[in-house]
Amino acid sequence: MSSEPYDPYIPSGQGQGQGQGNSRTQQIQAQIDDTVGVMRENLSKVAERGEGLDSLQNKTDDLATSAQSFRRGANQVRKKMWWKDMKMRIWLVVGIIVLLAIIIIPAGLC
Repeated sequence: MSSEPYDPYIPSGQGQGQGQGNSRTQQIQAQIDDTVGVMRENLSKVAERGEGLDSLQNKTDDLATSAQSFRRGANQVRKKMWWKDMKMRIWLVVGIIVLLAIIIIPAGLC
């Protein structure tokens, strides 16, 4: 018997065949280990990307909320400025009418 533990995946042979089988098995195991390592790295990158996407989603929601508040505030300011402009125009028209009245009424009395 050999000193190596029994492995059902390695064909039992005598002599040189077993040495080549172990070599081939070691190569395949090394490839599997490399693949497992790559997959673990990929999974960690996917997890990091998911965290980044969650953070980006939160920032997007905050930005949408602040944009809505800004839009509401901008509309209020626009309305206030429109009324202020209208008041100024009304006062200007009233001033012109009063000025014309002051000029025309004394001229009509003479």
